[in-house]
Amino acid sequence: MRKVSFILTVLLFMTTMHAQELKKIQLNNPDKNRGSSVMKALSDRRSDREYANKELSLQDLSDLLWAANGINRPDGKRTAPSALNKQDIDIYVILKEGAYLYDAKSNSLQPIAKGDHRGAVAGGQDFVKAAPVSLVLVSDLSRFGKITDHIKLMAAVDAGAVCQNINLFCAAAGLATVPRASMDMNALKQILKLTENQLPLMNNPVGYFKK
Repeated sequence: MRKVSFILTVLLFMTTMHAQELKKIQLNNPDKNRGSSVMKALSDRRSDREYANKELSLQDLSDLLWAANGINRPDGKRTAPSALNKQDIDIYVILKEGAYLYDAKSNSLQPIAKGDHRGAVAGGQDFVKAAPVSLVLVSDLSRFGKITDHIKLMAAVDAGAVCQNINLFCAAAGLATVPRASMDMNALKQILKLTENQLPLMNNPVGYFKK
C-alpha cells in the first residue's frame, strides 16, 4: 500500500512540474504602421482553411492580438468595441505547446494549460489542427452583472466585433484565417478552466498561406 502511495505521489509531482514548464510569453510591441489600407483589407478579406506548416512569428502574433482586442488608448479602451464598455471578451491563444490567456494590460500571454489542445478547438473539423494558432473568444458574462438573454446577445455581438478585427488584420497582413463557431465546448471549458459564466463563442485558426 505504501508503495502504491509513493508511486502516486511521484506521478503527481511529475505532473505538477510538467505543467509548470509552460511560461509566460512577453509579446512584442505592436507594429501599428504595418498592413494595407482598410479598403484594401476589406477587398482582400476571405476565409481560408489551409495553412502552411510554419509557426507564427512572435511579431505577427503580437500584432494579431493587439489588432484583435488590444489597448489603443491611455484610458484602457480597446481596438474592439464592447457593450457598456464591459470588455467581456477574453482571447485564449491555443498554440502547439499549450493554451494561454492574452493579457492586454501587460501585453503578454499568461499560461493556462500545457499540451496541444488544437483538437478541442477543431471539434469535428480536422483542418483547424493544421493552423499554428487558434484564437478562442470567450465572453465573461459576469462582467455585465445580471445575466439576461439580452446580455448574451450583446456578448455575441462583442465577440463578432473582435472576430472581424482578426479577419481584417489577417487580410491586411497576409495571413490566412476563417471565423468559426463550432468547437468542443465541454473540452475547452475544462482545458481553459472556465467558470459557468464564461462562454466560448467563436474561434479563428490563423496561419501563413499554404503554397
